[in-house]
Amino acid sequence: MPEGHSIHRLAAAFSELSKLGIARASSPQGRFTEGAAALDNAKITRPWAWGKHLFLEFEVPQPATLHVHLGLYGSWKFQAGEGIALPGHIGAPRMPGEHPGDTYKHFSGQFQPAPPGENVRLRLEFSRAVADLSGPNQCELLDNAGVEKILARLGPDPLVDSCSSQDFIDRARKTSRRIGEVVMDQSFIAGPGNIYRAECLFRCGINPNRQAAKVSVKRLQALWEDLRSQMRRGLKEGLICTADDPSQGRFWVYQRSGEPCRRCGAIVREQIVAGRRSYWCPKCQK
Repeated sequence: MPEGHSIHRLAAAFSELSKLGIARASSPQGRFTEGAAALDNAKITRPWAWGKHLFLEFEVPQPATLHVHLGLYGSWKFQAGEGIALPGHIGAPRMPGEHPGDTYKHFSGQFQPAPPGENVRLRLEFSRAVADLSGPNQCELLDNAGVEKILARLGPDPLVDSCSSQDFIDRARKTSRRIGEVVMDQSFIAGPGNIYRAECLFRCGINPNRQAAKVSVKRLQALWEDLRSQMRRGLKEGLICTADDPSQGRFWVYQRSGEPCRRCGAIVREQIVAGRRSYWCPKCQK
């Protein structure tokens, strides 16, 4: 599942697309026909993200926001005319397109996008670009109350400037659950996934099995700041890389169980925490 930085990259991509004017909306797959009809020939007025949720506000007679959660299998694929800066692909499966240096599908001369695949839930077609959504966990139109209902169940997002560390700290200090569970629970903090959990807990020296309420305020503050810093790095670079020296590998502990810790040499361990494999160093993380 894409982590929060990728969804904020999607919001940035749709900010570029919104400059192209109205969008023609269709549902080639047929599972979002009514929703696409409501958005057809409308302009995106505000694309934004919160955690792993993408929101596209459209200029239509009734308040309408397209809400998309990619889940494990969803993806957006883009085709763009010359001079338009867009990723080629964000979502599943992990493939070239989001990362710098990848070859994006741009066109020179007249823009002629390829026809949509049979699994495209929603196609948004602009004058010189196309965005195709396939396999999302959620794709729905919401009014303002519907948007607020989703936000009410989410914790603060480290990539949203208005969010504070204190909100995260207050939530974490009131639960008996392990910190490794808390970082993956979107109601405590929105956006981080399994990679950022493993890497930022390591970078802050926190064992994922420690009860969240027993992690000091100082260390929780450091964890929030590191998550914000590393996710901003991912937002800028288009991939997750938390190591100080990427030439030695992108990660400190993620998917390195049984290998020596890059910092102290102890053997990296793994176990299932919150349904996902968690990786940590028993010496560096107390």
